[in-house]
Amino acid sequence: MIKKGITRQIVLHYFFVVFLALLLVEFVFMLAVQRYYYESIYNTISTHISNSKDFFEPIARENNTEDGNNLSRLIVNLALSNTELEILDLNGRVLASSTAFESDRAVLQTSDIMQALNGDMGRWIGRQPGTGESVMAVSHKFDLGGENTYVIRYLTSLEDVNSKLLNMGLLAAAVGVAVLAIVLIISIGMANSIVRPINNITAVSAQMARGRLDVRVKGNYKHELGELASTLNFMAHEIVRSNQIKDDFISSISHELRTPLTSIKGWSETLDSGGYDPEETRIGMGIISKETERLIGLVEEMLDFSKLQQNQMKLVKGTVNIREIVQETMLNVWAKAEQKQVHLKLETDETRAYNVHGDGNRLKQVFLNVVDNAIKFSHENSWIFLSVKEENGQIIAAVQDTGIGISEEHLIKVRDRFFQVNHQNGGTGLGLAITQELVELHEGTITMQSELGSGTTVTVTLPAVAEEMGTEESVTQSGDAEVTEERIASDVKLDDLKNS
Repeated sequence: MIKKGITRQIVLHYFFVVFLALLLVEFVFMLAVQRYYYESIYNTISTHISNSKDFFEPIARENNTEDGNNLSRLIVNLALSNTELEILDLNGRVLASSTAFESDRAVLQTSDIMQALNGDMGRWIGRQPGTGESVMAVSHKFDLGGENTYVIRYLTSLEDVNSKLLNMGLLAAAVGVAVLAIVLIISIGMANSIVRPINNITAVSAQMARGRLDVRVKGNYKHELGELASTLNFMAHEIVRSNQIKDDFISSISHELRTPLTSIKGWSETLDSGGYDPEETRIGMGIISKETERLIGLVEEMLDFSKLQQNQMKLVKGTVNIREIVQETMLNVWAKAEQKQVHLKLETDETRAYNVHGDGNRLKQVFLNVVDNAIKFSHENSWIFLSVKEENGQIIAAVQDTGIGISEEHLIKVRDRFFQVNHQNGGTGLGLAITQELVELHEGTITMQSELGSGTTVTVTLPAVAEEMGTEESVTQSGDAEVTEERIASDVKLDDLKNS
């Protein structure tokens, strides 16, 4: 007994399909065999009639004799073994028969006689009235000249042929049953070969769902099952890796938060203890301010990431000149670059406007992150080259440094959330992840090329907009359609911009 489930479904489907195929094949086969036998009988009789007609009619016309002699000569000369020969007049009445028995019907009206009277070779297959015997009748008209025109009708039994066909059909049915039995056995084996891996994968999935992420699907499965097993194993590996990254993130962010908090607490206690040395107070307040800004930066980075994750990041979009954004970014990081003796150089066409439709503050956040990383990982007295250009309707802004570079192994992960090449460098590991999300929200792309020890090039590509498209401003939210709009340009221009 086959258990319920996929095994039974597969077996039943295979069995049903093969059963239908066998039924169709056997039906066509038996029909072809029957037709072959019947055609052979018909061809034998019709060939005999044609040959007899060609030979006998000319002679009979030259020696036109009385009707009785014609019938006797026809019976003798046209007889065919295993058949009954009947001579009929044009009304279908039997005038003579090779069996010497009179027909039980005075006038025969079968279709073969009608065809013969029309000059064709008539054929009829049916059952003899009275006996119920299956027979084939083949008739043709013989014109012996004068009024001596007859219908020659051969009648042969099909019982032997039908008996052979029945035996052949039973043999074919037996073969079909044997084939179905073999198919049943094979289909059960095939179903088990499919269901067994599925059961194994299901069992492993259940263990993973209960928190056992160390288990893996074992076995060298092929095709879709192999892909499913690999995907499940990869998913478990990624969950483990993600958990490890989160643990590292919590550890890192705790360290990042504790350091400035410790400094703030220490200097607060120092200043609160008295003394009020002006210089010491200035230094302490500066450190407290710097560490507070650092804390604000960390918190804002985590808030941005949280908003992006929940699709709640709102963008106030308008026409933004990327060249101006890059220049502002350079001014913002100039002091930090000077402190590290890193030189910044912008290469662009000052006479052109490289406009995109986006949120100026968020795009500035993108370039601040990219340029800040370039400074952070550059050597002293090195150069960072920035460029802005337009190609094929795209604004391409590139930041190239000659710093420490990133290995190929880390380059594919550096934009993953919480990923840090070196945890000692500080940060949350969210900067590039947020940058990529912001660029994608502007329907742009960000690519990175790097070689360890030679430097890194980060390229941000954004769709360009025509300068004459206006200065309309709209508020959009990540992962959602536009929610509100503040229009400075006309409604018609804004609709055109959306459609573009």
